[in-house]
Amino acid sequence: MRIAFLGPHGTFCEQALGTVLDDFPGASTTPAASTTAALDALRAGDADLACVPIESSVEGAVPATMDGLVETPPVVVVREILLPVRFGVLVRPGTRGADVATVASHPHGEAQTRRWLAAHLPRAEVRMTPSTAAAAAAVADGQVDAAVCAPVAARHYGLEVLADGVHDTGDAVTRFVVVGRADVALPAPTGADRTSIAATTVNEPGALLAILTEFAIRGVDLTRIESRPSKARLGTYWFFLDGAGHVAEAAMGEALAALHRRCTDLRFLGSYPRATVPEGSTAPSPPVAATVPGQSAADHAAAAEWLQALRSLPSRTAARPVVG
Repeated sequence: MRIAFLGPHGTFCEQALGTVLDDFPGASTTPAASTTAALDALRAGDADLACVPIESSVEGAVPATMDGLVETPPVVVVREILLPVRFGVLVRPGTRGADVATVASHPHGEAQTRRWLAAHLPRAEVRMTPSTAAAAAAVADGQVDAAVCAPVAARHYGLEVLADGVHDTGDAVTRFVVVGRADVALPAPTGADRTSIAATTVNEPGALLAILTEFAIRGVDLTRIESRPSKARLGTYWFFLDGAGHVAEAAMGEALAALHRRCTDLRFLGSYPRATVPEGSTAPSPPVAATVPGQSAADHAAAAEWLQALRSLPSRTAARPVVG
C-alpha cells in the first residue's frame, strides 16, 4: 500500500500520518508537493491513499482540500486524525533574531502565529509556502531566513530552533483525513462515526433549510457546515456537511437518501470513525451531541418494522360500480 502525504518530510501531515501507520501494515509513504498533488497521485493510481489536512481549529477549512474532494473521479475519507499543533521558528545555525529579514510558512501556520511574528519579528517579511516543511526547506536553501513550522523539521533540514511554543492561540488542533478512491472499503460502523458529504442545490428560498431539515428531523448532529464556490459560475456553491453517524445506520442513511432526491448534485465523501485528541494533550476533543430521544438505531429499526407491517396488510379491492 502506498500513501501520499502533504510534504516534504517534516510536515505536521507526516506527523499525523505517523500516528496511524500501524493500522496500515506494510504501507510505504511518499511526500507530495502540495495537497492537490497528493490527491492527484491518488486519482492517478500512483498512490492507494492520500493524507491531507482538512481543517484547523484556528483558521478553519483548508480550501485546497475542500476543492480537491469534489473533483472527479470521486474519493472518500476512510480515516480522520486530530493532531495538536505546536509551532517553532527554525533558522540556519548561528542565525539570531535580529538577522531575520524574511520568514516563511504555510498560510495556516502564518495565521496561527501572526501576532507572535508581529511582536517578535516585526521587521521580517512574511512569505507563503505550500507547507510548513517547505518553509523549512526554503531556509535550508537560503531562500528565506526563518520558517514557522513543526520543530521536528529541524532534524530533516539541519536547522536550529530559534523559538519554540510559538502561537497566538493555545491548544490549536489540526484535523487531517486519509482519503481513498471511491471503490475503497468503507470502515465498519463503530457507534462513534462521522459522515461527510458535499451538495449543491437550486438557488431558491429555503433550499439550504430543506437540506438541514433532513438531518434535524432524524436527530443527526451536524458537526460542520460550510460552503465553497462551485467554480462553475459566480453565486453557485458546494455545501460541505459533516454529521455524526454512519451511512450504514438508519438515521444517516435516510437523510442521505432524502438529499439525493432534493439536491442537484450530492457527493458522498465517506463514513469513518470520529477521532479524538491524543491522550496527554491539553487540547479538548470536539464535543459530541447527546442522542435525541426516538432517534437511536433501535428506534429506526422498530419504526421500519412497523411501516413494513402496515404495507403488508391485505389491500381492499375497489368495489366496481353497478351498471344498468
